[in-house]
Amino acid sequence: MILTGSDLTIDKVTKVARGKESVVIHPKAIERIRACRAMLERKLEKREVMYGVNTGIGEFSEVALSDAQIRKFQRYLVYNHAAGMGEAAPVEQVRAAMLSRINVLSKGHSACRPEIPLTYAEMLNKGVTPFVCRKGSVGASGDLAPMSQIALLLLGEGKAWYKGQLTEGKKAMEQAGITVPGLEARDGLAAINGSNFLTGMSALFLYDAFRWLKQAEIAAAMSLEALKANMKPYDPRLLEVRGFQGAIRIARAIRKLIDGGDLSGGKIPHRVQDAYSMRSTPQVLGTALDALDFARSQVEIELNGVGDNPVFFPEDDLQLTGANFQGSPVSLPMDMAGTAVTMVSVISERRLNRLMNPALSEGLPPFLTKGAGMFSGMMLSQYTADMQIVEQKMLSAPACIQSIPAAADQEDFVSMGMNTALKNEQILDNARAILGIEFMAAAQALDFRDYTFGKGVSRAHQVIRDYIDFLDEDRPLYVDHNKIKDVVTSCEILTEVEKEVGPLH
Repeated sequence: MILTGSDLTIDKVTKVARGKESVVIHPKAIERIRACRAMLERKLEKREVMYGVNTGIGEFSEVALSDAQIRKFQRYLVYNHAAGMGEAAPVEQVRAAMLSRINVLSKGHSACRPEIPLTYAEMLNKGVTPFVCRKGSVGASGDLAPMSQIALLLLGEGKAWYKGQLTEGKKAMEQAGITVPGLEARDGLAAINGSNFLTGMSALFLYDAFRWLKQAEIAAAMSLEALKANMKPYDPRLLEVRGFQGAIRIARAIRKLIDGGDLSGGKIPHRVQDAYSMRSTPQVLGTALDALDFARSQVEIELNGVGDNPVFFPEDDLQLTGANFQGSPVSLPMDMAGTAVTMVSVISERRLNRLMNPALSEGLPPFLTKGAGMFSGMMLSQYTADMQIVEQKMLSAPACIQSIPAAADQEDFVSMGMNTALKNEQILDNARAILGIEFMAAAQALDFRDYTFGKGVSRAHQVIRDYIDFLDEDRPLYVDHNKIKDVVTSCEILTEVEKEVGPLH
């Protein structure tokens, strides 16, 4: 993959972070980096005052550094900001953050030496992944704590994963044959001064959330078929007259999933008007799709933007200080993205409830069991889903408004974007489990129906039955719950259904 500084996407981040695709920095990007560095060195010779280069940072921005201190300062800067704590961040997240930072430096506005992004690129390509604590960033001035733990490797310090082993950073670099570049003026701050960790995490989350949402459409279609839904609310004319693109796309996908079945063909008697959880699916899932689309647009702007302070403009022989490091442009839409996933999980559980409640299920047996009374069927599966939905709701409180001032009030508003990224992980983890339970229930319900289902729904049912047996009599369901969650995580249902009916959207 060639990095230009301008065309990084969440799909490309995923290919490098998870697929270990190699990266190369475009030669023109290297030229930009060199030109910007040359400007910095000219200004240093003239003793021009530059924040974070020959001054301290934060509350110490008015403290001037001597020539002898400038280089040492970059080392101490990385040391004192490597102040995170907690368990190790997953390798894929560290790789995503590194890739994000390389792309920013490739813009040629950061004034570091080319050795910094080139070393990071070599680390990605050779599989040297710094050990990074998960907690510590407030999402402003960049993700300073985690990015500093990455930057320790530029000094031959810290720790890193290499060939599956956690070892000393210097040893990992030596084993991989990577030269430690050290830190010159500006290099340290350029390596850490952006919201790249939360942006990398958010890119991976969004990649997964889009694929999860497609599976939510499949589960909804299965439940709708099992509940003998009135499909008039899915008529494209109805959605188009309002105009929300997400709703239009979701309705189209669900029509595609039930196509070829008796429900789609108008052969199944239905109510005049269904409950909201059945007829509002296009609007609810469509709103989530639009929210995820917006979040993706913001994250991809950040992946290709300059989040430094100061920012250098070689063509104007100028550096400007500001707050491009502020994580709010990512934090707010990602808070919304997590809430969107929770919202879809809530309506999923409401359809689950209708499948199991004999007063609402259009003739299905209570709790989807033939032996009600002796057996409880999937009654307790709903408990498991409900517990996780409550946890999702708690986690859906926005982090972007939770600022706590720091650095003697010099940094008096911060985005708390890392909190957003961390809680979104758990929201999506729960969402996979909740959706898995709807899949189980919908498959069980379909087995009680004797009409023909849509091609997409039928294929989804087949995949589920490859892993989860029909619940003929009660058995411990925790095994099935964990198995179906793994199936949702793998996206096998989505893959097989799209082979059958084509891309959902």
